[in-house]
Amino acid sequence: MKPDPEIEAAEAVPTTVDLAAEYEASGVDDVLRELDEELVGLEPVKRRIRETAALLLVDRARRNMGLSQDTPTLHMCFTGNPGTGKTTVALKMAGLLHRLGYVRKGHLVSVTRDDLVGQYIGHTAPKTKEVLKKAMGGVLFIDEAYYLYKPDNERDYGQEAIEILLQVMENTRDDLVVIMAGYADRMDRFFGANPGFRSRIAHHVDFPDYADGELMGIAEQMLAGQNYRLDTGARAALGEYIALRRQQPHFANARSLRNALDRARLRQANRLFAECKGPLTADDLSTIGAPDIRASRVFEGGLDVDRPPRQGEPT
Repeated sequence: MKPDPEIEAAEAVPTTVDLAAEYEASGVDDVLRELDEELVGLEPVKRRIRETAALLLVDRARRNMGLSQDTPTLHMCFTGNPGTGKTTVALKMAGLLHRLGYVRKGHLVSVTRDDLVGQYIGHTAPKTKEVLKKAMGGVLFIDEAYYLYKPDNERDYGQEAIEILLQVMENTRDDLVVIMAGYADRMDRFFGANPGFRSRIAHHVDFPDYADGELMGIAEQMLAGQNYRLDTGARAALGEYIALRRQQPHFANARSLRNALDRARLRQANRLFAECKGPLTADDLSTIGAPDIRASRVFEGGLDVDRPPRQGEPT
C-alpha cells in the first residue's frame, strides 16, 4: 500500500516547540548582545527590539505548526533627535530579520529624500524604483522621511515617490522592510497628511536623548575605539562640556559628541607639536588632556560649536 501524502504531511507538522532552543539556534542573541555592547543606554529601544524578536520567534513557530500564514507587518518608524542611534539600530534590525528568515539578505540601504525624488517630470519614478530594487531582500531606511511631502510646492515630485513606496510596502512586505525615521512631531504631521503610511507601519520606536553620564560613556567608547583615552582632568572637563553643550541649539547627541572629540584630537596633536622637547611615548600620543577639551569656545559661551559662529555671535 502506498503511503497517503496527506497523512505524511500531517505527521510532519510539529506539535510542540522549544522556544528557548529556537532562540538559541536563531542567532538572535548575537544581535541583541551586539546592541548592548555597541550602544550605551537606549534601554527602552533595546526592550522594544527584544519584544519584536520574541514576536517574530513565536510567529515563526506558529507558521511551522500551520497556525499562521500571513507575513506580519514589519515596517517601522523610529523617532527621536539626531545622534540617538537610529541608523545603528536599523542596521541591527536588518540582521535580526535576516536571522529569523523575514528578509533574504539582511542588508541596509539608507536614503534621504534626494535619493528618491527627482527634479523634473519622469525622473522620480526611476530613482525611487532603483532604490527599492537595491533594498529588496533587506531593509530600506528613510531618514527625515517627512521631507518627502511638501504640500506648499505644487511642482514637487515627492508625492510620486510616496505613492510608489506605499504600493511596494503593501505588495512586497515579505521581501522588504521599510523603516522611516525623524523628529517625532514632524513624523506625526507626515503620517497625518499621508494616512497610508500610518496604516502600514505597525512598530513605532521612540529614541530618547542620552543622559549626561551616558554621553560620557559614549565618548570613552569612541576614544577607546581609536586607542585614545581621557586623563582625569580631561574627563572632568568633558563632563562640564557635555552639560553646557546640550543646552545650546543644534545639539545632536552622539553626533555632536563625536565632532567635539575630533576637535579635541586636533588640539591634542597641535599641543604635542608645540610642547615637544624630546621623544614621546605611546601614552603621550594616546592621552587627551584637559586643555584639549577646555579650549572649546563652549566654555566661554560660544554657540553652535558644530559650525563656525555667524556674524554677531560670541566666539
